[in-house]
Amino acid sequence: MDALIPASEFGLIMPEILLTGFALVLLLIGGFTRGPVASKISGVLCVVGSLLALYFTVNMWGTNLDVFNRLYTIDNYGTFFKGLFLVILILVAIVSLRYADREEIGSGEYYSLLMFGVLGMMVMTSSHHFITIFIGLEVMSLSIYILCGFLRNNITSVEAALKYFLLGAFATGFLLYGMSMIYGSTGIIDVVELKRYFLMKQPFSVAMFIIGLGLLLVGFGFKIASVPFHMWTPDVYQGAPTSITAYMATGVKAAAFGALIRIFYTAFIPFQFGWSGIIWILAVLTMTIGNITALVQRDIKRMLAYSSIAHAGYILVAFITGDRAQASSMLYYLMAYSFMNIGAFTAIIVLQKKGDNSSELDSFTGLGARHPFIALCMCIFLLSLAGVPPLAGFMGKFYVFSTAVKAQYYWLAIIGFLNSVVAAYYYLRVIVYMYFKDPVGDEGAVDRAPQYGLVMVICILALLYMGIFPKVFVLMAQKAVGIFG
Repeated sequence: MDALIPASEFGLIMPEILLTGFALVLLLIGGFTRGPVASKISGVLCVVGSLLALYFTVNMWGTNLDVFNRLYTIDNYGTFFKGLFLVILILVAIVSLRYADREEIGSGEYYSLLMFGVLGMMVMTSSHHFITIFIGLEVMSLSIYILCGFLRNNITSVEAALKYFLLGAFATGFLLYGMSMIYGSTGIIDVVELKRYFLMKQPFSVAMFIIGLGLLLVGFGFKIASVPFHMWTPDVYQGAPTSITAYMATGVKAAAFGALIRIFYTAFIPFQFGWSGIIWILAVLTMTIGNITALVQRDIKRMLAYSSIAHAGYILVAFITGDRAQASSMLYYLMAYSFMNIGAFTAIIVLQKKGDNSSELDSFTGLGARHPFIALCMCIFLLSLAGVPPLAGFMGKFYVFSTAVKAQYYWLAIIGFLNSVVAAYYYLRVIVYMYFKDPVGDEGAVDRAPQYGLVMVICILALLYMGIFPKVFVLMAQKAVGIFG
């Protein structure tokens, strides 16, 4: 292996370099300064650094190169996810400009960990080498473990961080053992080389390979919160700071699916007939259990946690087909899902009071009369999650279910549709509380910081544009998955 790395290759990872540089600067700021002013400076630097990284990421579109001795890949697939992660980071950072300051958790460390988390996500989805994917996973996970417990005086936040850390460590162990067994059975840890190896029908240890493949599914199943590896999700989503819940619900899930799709649609596509049956069962269980459990939730954050589990099941509906040409439906869905959830969690933040991390359904009672703008925004996000046209949520479900129908998974598409009908109940229930119930007592004022309004408006415009003019984003997603052709 050549130890000399051309200087030009560093220019190809400028987004990652920028994130790392700004994150280190924010760590220094957090180490030497404290207070509201330092928090604002840290937040602004986080947004500026993310915007710069996004600019360089967009300029990478169309580049297809393996760098650093094939340990890292620059292609449209990775660039698509990098752009999505950076947009998520920018929106969460803008929300945090007010929220983190209000909860007195805003510091250089907070914003630095946000940036390091996205750095890990980018590395995860921009590599076809098991070692690099694992390094990205660990950078992302360690950042999230800490961020979940940033409400140090809130016992549920600390509990959420501990639960996520312990269960995440087990899941990471499963993932690493899976990679090790696949390496032990084939002697290869590069995803592209694995595909060539299998297509050449080289002999390998079948039993060890099957066990390794199963362990990989367990590890990724935890990260995407699929049943039966979903038990951590409601407690962690409820206990974590709400801005971090939005960050986890979108960025972590997208990163896990990004790595999962790259690995399985490249290396293991010759065995699609083998793992598709397992994924079929997981998809049905994930959709059904997620939606049924969400029906009885009284806390909106827990409801959205179970909703996120169900949405993972919808994406698995398209994943199971193994149709690489139609894999763009999953990327489109993840993009729409990100805007829906960030917007919904931002609306929850607006209604929360300092020191109160709860989000009871009763707090939305009469919201349409008390705060019409917030109620309207939340209504749009919930309708999109339910899959109501012309919002992006409808087009996302249409594409993933169409992919299943084209691959002749008719029953799976029918089950997915029925689950969407069930899900509409608990989304519409919140709307009923907002517009058709009288307020209970004095609900008090809400936090009207302009940062929240800006983020909600951006999310609404994105959902409307993606829903009415989906072709632009579908073509982008198709170019991204073109690497699997």
